Amino acid sequence: MSNQHSGFHYLFEGFRLVRQPGLRRYVAVPLLVSTLVFGGALFGLAYWLDILIDSLLMKMPDWLDWLRFLVWPLFALAGVLIVFYSFSILTNLVAAPFNGMLAEAVEQHLTGQPIDTGGWQALLKDVLPSLWSELRKLLYFILRAIPLGLLFLIPGINLAAPVIWVLFSAWMLAIEYADYPMANHRLLFPAQRKLLRGRRMLSWGFGGGTLLMTMVPLLNFLAMPVAVAGATAMWLGEFKARADIPPAG
Repeated sequence: MSNQHSGFHYLFEGFRLVRQPGLRRYVAVPLLVSTLVFGGALFGLAYWLDILIDSLLMKMPDWLDWLRFLVWPLFALAGVLIVFYSFSILTNLVAAPFNGMLAEAVEQHLTGQPIDTGGWQALLKDVLPSLWSELRKLLYFILRAIPLGLLFLIPGINLAAPVIWVLFSAWMLAIEYADYPMANHRLLFPAQRKLLRGRRMLSWGFGGGTLLMTMVPLLNFLAMPVAVAGATAMWLGEFKARADIPPAG
């Protein structure tokens, strides 16, 4: 359990970090993007969730009618998770450059040392590998999200689908936010995933805490900058010393 607690601890550390005077300016754009996107998500969710749940429940056989009172909140939770995680992907795509700057500023704040990015030559050299890494990350999500989504349509098994989706969402959020500090050190998606898989319970704890933040009104607007800052602290405290960081240049 200590690893899960550590994951939550780093998220709380993110709360502390984004309030620091030298880091607040890096939070403004991610916060604005989060407000606009999650505001739209809340509006759409209020309209479509009822329709989605009714449609799913109609597929249940008659002999499971007595389970409707139990299944409805499970489907409601799963619907909320799917919508918010989908909008989280959009939010992170829009704010990705600013999140990278925030992660860099947090690391410099915590270590007192600037990050050696290797300059423009290293940046240009890493463009194609970085794009391929992002494509692999997207494919990784799609290839798992589709079969997990189909579980909601299988009677009996669909009772476990919301729990499975919660674990998957927590894992993907850990991957998503750990990417920013790791990418600043030129670690691509396979290397990132290997590091996180080595501390899976820690990653689930951090991702689960982030998932809870996205579910709480008002707090969900802060989820992205807080998670980026927390993931940077987690990178420094748990992963950097064990990472095989490519040389700059």
